[in-house]
Amino acid sequence: MNINTFIEKIEAEFDELEPGTLQKETSFKDLDEWSSMHALIIIALIDTEYDVVLTGEDLTRLSSVEDLYTIVKERK
Repeated sequence: MNINTFIEKIEAEFDELEPGTLQKETSFKDLDEWSSMHALIIIALIDTEYDVVLTGEDLTRLSSVEDLYTIVKERK
């Protein structure tokens, strides 16, 4: 797993987001498209793709795409 592939998978879950928009520094919660539904989608994606369980509390503590990548990598 590398961060570029991880970012591509996250971007694919946002219909309105142009590919290449997300960077590792991007605060995913600041995206106009971000909603509680996207939080659930991201949690499910990470569980399915990486076999890592994230909670809503985890997402609350994280801010950037890199933070999200790091916690997934640590728990893998």
